[in-house]
Amino acid sequence: MLLLLGYYLLQNGFSLKVPILGSSSYQAIFLTNGQVYFGKASNLNSNYVTLRDVYYLQVSQVLQPVQGKKQPEPQQTLTLVKLGTAELHKPKDEMKINRDQILFIEDLENDSQVVQAVERYKAGQ
Repeated sequence: MLLLLGYYLLQNGFSLKVPILGSSSYQAIFLTNGQVYFGKASNLNSNYVTLRDVYYLQVSQVLQPVQGKKQPEPQQTLTLVKLGTAELHKPKDEMKINRDQILFIEDLENDSQVVQAVERYKAGQ
């Protein structure tokens, strides 16, 4: 009976995925509104995915004059922001994201620029 139950669970999406020691536990969650959040995801199979240690990209436009031109050319810069540090409402460092709003989730490698930026941020605290 246990063997049949085990076979059924393996065939119907039950995963015995064991995390590799030393691998990054950060994910990128891409939402239907175009926003991307980075963090440690859990409850991936529930209606609300939980994301902790949350970061997001903030795009800012810098206007710098170009020599010989009257109008400055806009330049975009990306900044990785820790959730709860820049928002007026001071949210906690955890999000519950409706599964219907998620396009896809990607695991990040340890050498990803995002993971390295997170590590630099944590080292500077």
